[in-house]
Amino acid sequence: MMATKRDYYEVLGVDRNASAEEIKKAYRRCALKYHPDRNRNDPQAEASFKEAAESYEVLSDAEKRRRYDRYGHAGLSGGPMHDFSHMGVEDIFSMFNDIFGTSFGGGRRTRRGADLQAQIEVTLAEVATGTEHTLEFTREDRCDACAGTGAQPGSRRQNCPTCNGYGQVEQSGGFGALFGRVVTACPHCGGQGSIVTTPCRACGGRGRRPQQRVVTVRIPPGIHDGQAVRLRGEGEAGLANEPPGDLHCYVRVKPHRFLERHNNDLVCRMPVSFTQAALGAKVDVPTLEGKVELTIPHGAQHGQILRMSGQGLPDLRTGRRGDQLVQLLVEIPRKLTSEQKQLLRAFAETEDKIVLPESQGFFEKLKTYFAGSEDD
Repeated sequence: MMATKRDYYEVLGVDRNASAEEIKKAYRRCALKYHPDRNRNDPQAEASFKEAAESYEVLSDAEKRRRYDRYGHAGLSGGPMHDFSHMGVEDIFSMFNDIFGTSFGGGRRTRRGADLQAQIEVTLAEVATGTEHTLEFTREDRCDACAGTGAQPGSRRQNCPTCNGYGQVEQSGGFGALFGRVVTACPHCGGQGSIVTTPCRACGGRGRRPQQRVVTVRIPPGIHDGQAVRLRGEGEAGLANEPPGDLHCYVRVKPHRFLERHNNDLVCRMPVSFTQAALGAKVDVPTLEGKVELTIPHGAQHGQILRMSGQGLPDLRTGRRGDQLVQLLVEIPRKLTSEQKQLLRAFAETEDKIVLPESQGFFEKLKTYFAGSEDD
């Protein structure tokens, strides 16, 4: 199952009415507090750092924030977001240069494109057979006008005069120096080693621009709730024509009205009358392929489980199908007609109340207890 997400406002420590500037400042505080370099002995620091980045991505976007305020985390389902759990710390810093500056994280700026994540909802029947879903989203794609260079066609990028094309510079102070790290990304070129002197008019010199994308996601048979299907190369475009990121499609399996999943088995809790349980019967049981007739043996007990071989879900790796387990729930009627009461009284007169070994043992002990021949 998917892990429960914390409230984004709680993560950043801001009020729900916080302004955009307050949210930005709060995120910067969290990023500084949980930066892995400051918390080398805390394995949870990086997870908290990425949690804050996810919170900021949503709350800094007016449309995502509106949906989140109205519907909570469910309001963000389906729409692609950056998959911060699979991103490196430097990737995250490169996304928010307006907050930290290009030299905040240190080192050469990562060029591979960012991963994205989306959520797809499927039914149990689709889990049994496998299915395909069409996903529409917007991603940062390579600018076709400048072929991703950021330079206006006809012009070229120039070596950065600050770092002489290395993409890195040495600094004597700053955040990185607190830990003895003095080599940081060049603040002039953002770690790329080159600069644009004549920006592309189509993308403003970024080398990327938003593009609509439609992909088909194949969901394999037997997939579990919370698992992800990765589409390689369907994330955002990388810098300077480097490889794009991936798209991680997390699967949410809708609850079934009658069937509950246990690994590859399905469980159906089937109500039966006490006469059906006592005398035996044939009943129609819901399965993923429709109703199937099941024979209830006479003398069936409450809670007894009957197995329907091969009616479960396929194993994700082997394809072998599990079973469907039918648990009998014997119902005792709350109201009886006069005729029914008369028939039951007649039956009770012929009934040997001490029938089952378990009952016999209980009543024998009870007689001994009442006779006072055994300690309490």
